[in-house]
Amino acid sequence: MDKTLKKIALIGQPNVGKSSLFNRIANKRIAIVSDMAGTTRDIRKHEIEILDRKALMLDTGGIDETNDAIFSNVKRKAIETAKEADIILFMVDGKNIPDDKDKELFYELQRLGKELALVVNKIDNDKELERLWEFFEFGIGDENLFGISVSHNRGTKNLFEWIYQHLPVNLETVAREEAEALKKQREEDFDFDDEEDYSSEEIENITEENNKEVDENKINVAIIGRVNVGKSSILNAILGEERSVVSPIAGTTIDPVDESFEYKEKQITFVDTAGLRRRGSIEGIEKYALMRTKEMLDKANMALVVLDASRELTDLDEKIAGLVDEYGLGTIIVLNKWDENMDTFQKMEEEIRRRFRFLSYAPIIAVSAKTGRSIERLKEKIIEIHNNYTQRIPTSQLNKVIEEAVTRHSLPSPNGVYLRIYYTTQFDTRPPRIALVMNKPNLLHFTYKRYLINYLRDNFNFEGTPIHVIARGKNDKMGDEEYLERDR
Repeated sequence: MDKTLKKIALIGQPNVGKSSLFNRIANKRIAIVSDMAGTTRDIRKHEIEILDRKALMLDTGGIDETNDAIFSNVKRKAIETAKEADIILFMVDGKNIPDDKDKELFYELQRLGKELALVVNKIDNDKELERLWEFFEFGIGDENLFGISVSHNRGTKNLFEWIYQHLPVNLETVAREEAEALKKQREEDFDFDDEEDYSSEEIENITEENNKEVDENKINVAIIGRVNVGKSSILNAILGEERSVVSPIAGTTIDPVDESFEYKEKQITFVDTAGLRRRGSIEGIEKYALMRTKEMLDKANMALVVLDASRELTDLDEKIAGLVDEYGLGTIIVLNKWDENMDTFQKMEEEIRRRFRFLSYAPIIAVSAKTGRSIERLKEKIIEIHNNYTQRIPTSQLNKVIEEAVTRHSLPSPNGVYLRIYYTTQFDTRPPRIALVMNKPNLLHFTYKRYLINYLRDNFNFEGTPIHVIARGKNDKMGDEEYLERDR
């Protein structure tokens, strides 16, 4: 193990989620995770890597102010570890009010003069973010306060970015390779006209790497939502006849029902999935229905996320919508039963955008399956989103837009390392996948990638579809794991 690595210590009382965060950062299930307080007794160490920067992660035992000999020893080891560390992550339970013992220990850690972050775990949704204000009592700035949910993987990206900024870059392998580029192209961030190194044939080869035999006239649409939001009613309204059993009894639809029809020269196949329940209440055949729902999402290329406008949104709505983001589908958010709600559309839209930030690209359409309101508009939107989802932007247009983006906001130079984009090309569709061919792809920070995605949305019609932007070297092949990247 490299002794020169910076050390990151996880400190906190038992059962606040330190081991779970340790596993999340390490990307391996190393620390034992349990709901029983004090499960972790010893210091666990693991070498981690965030993007291109490495560190040594130290997970300490839970600190508990008791006379128990075991916990006394755990506390002693934890504080000793904090003294040796360069960075300290002090974790507290966001479900509880700030604890006096936590404050006392936090002030002791502050006096060590190390890089210190206060990590408030178990902030599971946006509403619970309001509790973060209570933790400013610790006397910490908002740049060092992080509200996260390890179990829901919320807020962890901001924490990882903070850690990344406090880790040194490894220049041993990059300094030599960058010397020549720094000399020749210091004034340029972007250069597409390097015909000697990058021919049109090579660009074409990249786009051919992932070409698939797909029928652009076929659209597979999954209809998802929690129990009794009106999925079957929407299907019947679109088809113009009752082909799916409609009942106010929750869970009437068990097996997904596939129904196809032609609309504007497109063959649209709908999958009316079984209503999803909370995991704890799924029994027997409905558990099978949940499994089938995920299978159909895997086959679909578009999704209608159906919400009940007559009832308040729930955490379950968020979880179901999250499945769409997970599968990278073209998406429309459908507000059903709009005729039963007196609230303004703007108010509902604000609530949906606040809860479903990961689907910010998805249009929202208010419909009434009962009266047929906006059903024709929904059909039109399905065609439009499908066209966006399957479109291929010419390489010349992509390069022009990316060049403008880089001119407006220069590529970062992490620790003096010069980054350069040679060219940009779209190599796949469903959803659109775009490659940035550059000199040091592993050093391109995700925040800059997000900026480029937003800039692409400003210049091309990608409404309703995720965009996957992947940084790669000239000779890299696109691996399956790179398809998992999302523009969150």
